[in-house]
Amino acid sequence: MQKVLIYWVLGASLAISGCSWLNDIPFVYKPDIQQGNVVEQKTVDQLRPGMSRTQAAYVLGTPMLRDVFHQDRWDYVYRLKEGRAETVSQRVTLWFEDNRLARIEGDLYPRPEDQQEPAPAERVIEVPDNKRRKDGLLSGALDVITFGMSGEKDRQE
Repeated sequence: MQKVLIYWVLGASLAISGCSWLNDIPFVYKPDIQQGNVVEQKTVDQLRPGMSRTQAAYVLGTPMLRDVFHQDRWDYVYRLKEGRAETVSQRVTLWFEDNRLARIEGDLYPRPEDQQEPAPAERVIEVPDNKRRKDGLLSGALDVITFGMSGEKDRQE
């Protein structure tokens, strides 16, 4: 009886492990899978015709694919599969002529400047100067430890 039970459990586990319906069980964790270059509309808006290769790489990063046979083509591919949600895929292809950006193809295109999001305002934070002690680090540490009492003896003399 035990052998039959062991064989039945082994057979059932093998049959279940090969089934694709296990992916649909709600309590099974499905990790988010992100691949490629993150391509957003606000970064594509920064691209301009006539940009050099280094300027384009600064804006979008290094391309995901550089075709050996087409040196003037850079492909930026992005895929995101969040858990059980549908896969989001975006592609942007940059074409260069004479090391300058000639055209952009794909899912995202630069918007006209009047439709772009305004750039965030710069914030300037002023940091006060650090007033240095004239008596040194050891004296300052001693003042902290003795709650300022060590400096009073020097001042009284």
